Amino acid sequence: MREQPWTIESICDALGHPALKQDFLNQINRAPADELLNVFSKWEQKAERSLAATQRGREIAEAEDRGEDPPGEWADITESVYQEAQRIRSRGAA
Repeated sequence: MREQPWTIESICDALGHPALKQDFLNQINRAPADELLNVFSKWEQKAERSLAATQRGREIAEAEDRGEDPPGEWADITESVYQEAQRIRSRGAA
């Protein structure tokens, strides 16, 4: 978690992608006064998740650079992906 309180600027920075920043700014600028806190809170949560995902990606990249398996628990869904692909192919999808 962040040690500093969230601001409009820090949320924009955390979102990263220009389209997300613009969506946030559009929503925060157009929100009625009684909805501002809800809109801000929604985007604050998105910014927190974005920062967490970025940190997680860095941890995975660092582990791979060291030749290690990525940290955390990973579910092997290979078989279910193959089964789903077979099901789709059997219906004639390209």
